[in-house]
Amino acid sequence: MSVTSEQIRAALDRVAIPDGKTLISADLVRAIQIDGGTVRFVIEAPTPEVARLMEPVRKAAEAVVRDLPGVSDVSVALTAHGPAATPPKGLKIGGHPKPQAGSLKPSGVARIVAIGSGKGGVGKSTVSSNLAVALARAGRKVGLLDADIYGPSQPRMMGVSQKPESPDGQTIIPLQAHGVTVMSIGLMLPEDKAVVWRGPMLMGALQQMLSQVAWGDLDVLLVDLPPGTGDVAMTLCKKAQPSGAIVVSTPQDVALLDARKALDMFDTLKTPVLGLIENMAVFTCPHCGGESHIFGAGGVVDEAEARGVPILAQLPLDLDTRLAGDGGAPVAAGDGPMAKAYAALADRLIEGGMA
Repeated sequence: MSVTSEQIRAALDRVAIPDGKTLISADLVRAIQIDGGTVRFVIEAPTPEVARLMEPVRKAAEAVVRDLPGVSDVSVALTAHGPAATPPKGLKIGGHPKPQAGSLKPSGVARIVAIGSGKGGVGKSTVSSNLAVALARAGRKVGLLDADIYGPSQPRMMGVSQKPESPDGQTIIPLQAHGVTVMSIGLMLPEDKAVVWRGPMLMGALQQMLSQVAWGDLDVLLVDLPPGTGDVAMTLCKKAQPSGAIVVSTPQDVALLDARKALDMFDTLKTPVLGLIENMAVFTCPHCGGESHIFGAGGVVDEAEARGVPILAQLPLDLDTRLAGDGGAPVAAGDGPMAKAYAALADRLIEGGMA
């Protein structure tokens, strides 16, 4: 018989941490995934400093789960989500963009792919992080730029929280997570700090994250755009020469109304639409196995056919995907059904020369 999440949590409740609590009583366990005899989960320390002291705890957690009946392999990731520090000394974030001749596209980046949606809440950032990880697992050199200045979510989804370094007050050294080079405004500001900026400051921040970040040589830089059709998306498409764009939507009519605006924006800005992704296409009940189309069915497929663009993937509404993202270990980093779905999406982009 396969081990259950309840058995795993009971075992982890016996693993003590330095303050005398257990991993479970301190609520440090995230994203438990069970795939046959393989178990994966994340231990989320409260700060990076605490995480550095918890390697013995991680090993103990791995050992107690490995001893459970039905478990053949265990993978435990240790991460932290402490508050981000202040920006590096001498480095100002935001501000009006500086006059710049030529393209904002970093010299070592072969392709830029924008990932957009007409509205929030359709899973665009989740798709971006998992696609980045899947491409990296397929052997590509991948960057992920979180361009959602007002609502950056990639630091949490990718499991990074430390401050990027700037050795000279100009160049920003990005972070690495799951084989992906990552940059986000959320790494430069406290997690609960609101970004109250007008358009010119947004443009200045986007310019910095493209031209001042040491991206290195990349096969593809995925840009997680903010919802809508505003300044950030327009500047990226006009100034950074993206190879194309992917639009993410749920099947429901309200989401498609806004997705059509995103499609029209990319057409207007002469950015090729590489395809559409239908997210939350179906929900499979974990208890009875029945399928429910919570957000409707087929709307994105019909829209793609009407516009003559490919459907790149139809992804289900999936609990493990949400838990993995909240835990900083994207589901595409594992080996379950969703990891295979993102791997297939990555393969399709690679085979089509898009990544």
